[in-house]
Amino acid sequence: MTDSQATTTPGIPMPAKPIDPPGAGGLAGFRAVPSQHATAVNLGPLRNLPGFWEGTGFNMIARPDFSGDTPNGFFLELNMLRESIEFTTIGSPVFNRGSAQDDVSIYGVTYLHRVTDAGNGEALHIEPGVWLTIPPTTDPPAGPTIARLATIPHGNAVCTVGFTQEVDSDKLPTIPPANTIPFPVGTQPPPPGTRNPYPEYDLSTPSAFRTPSLPPEVTQAVVDDPNAMLRDALQGHVLPHITRLITTADQAQIGNIPFIVRNADTISLESVFAIETVEGPDGTEYQQLQYSQTALLNFRGLSFPHVTVGTLIKAF
Repeated sequence: MTDSQATTTPGIPMPAKPIDPPGAGGLAGFRAVPSQHATAVNLGPLRNLPGFWEGTGFNMIARPDFSGDTPNGFFLELNMLRESIEFTTIGSPVFNRGSAQDDVSIYGVTYLHRVTDAGNGEALHIEPGVWLTIPPTTDPPAGPTIARLATIPHGNAVCTVGFTQEVDSDKLPTIPPANTIPFPVGTQPPPPGTRNPYPEYDLSTPSAFRTPSLPPEVTQAVVDDPNAMLRDALQGHVLPHITRLITTADQAQIGNIPFIVRNADTISLESVFAIETVEGPDGTEYQQLQYSQTALLNFRGLSFPHVTVGTLIKAF
């Protein structure tokens, strides 16, 4: 709320009082916003994110089915995606005040991630959030870290913490497989190569409990391992430099609305975002963003991997 004087005319705003300059006694602890260049320099591993990215991806989610008709209690949704992410630099440092140690300055970017079905344009996902780069701390003792804060309109808010890798190589990166097999709550995911026991995941078996009329890009290889789509997108390119932003499941805090907790409890999120400098066949260099993330949804005694992957190009 703002204060107003009795002489203020309704509907006509009062002229703003100029802010006193630093040292004039008007503002305690005055902090002016630094130049945009100074802020960008301090983004560190996030420095190449700002801009508008567009691309395609794939989504797999086993969602609860309350109809009672499904033999295994879920419907397997498979989507090819059209998506965009817009990253914007936060224009000033974020000061975290310390009590167990000295203050730290955090830098970051905000983002808005939009996802639609590539076939029919159906809205699938919208996610506003923040990426942060955090300096080393003494209490708690930690090296440089990154954090991703995301909000999802299903009723989830996520804070994940992780680290970065800077890789220089003229070889294609190694992308490990992503698990898509449901497994009992509280146990470890099955090892790569394990046979999926649920017929919904077998495209050779007709099922009324799986997305019908799948596009040709959705193959059995992609259902078994969505990261196969990322590997395919890399063929024929040379990547001289990669920055990986890695957040882990054991450093994730998730808040869910009560409905989510009771019906499809989201318990973890891990992700890898790779910012790649790509050299095309004609020698042209451009920036590419690839990501793979897995959220675990718990219902009916099982943890269901919700896997999403994408390959986006920085448009501007």
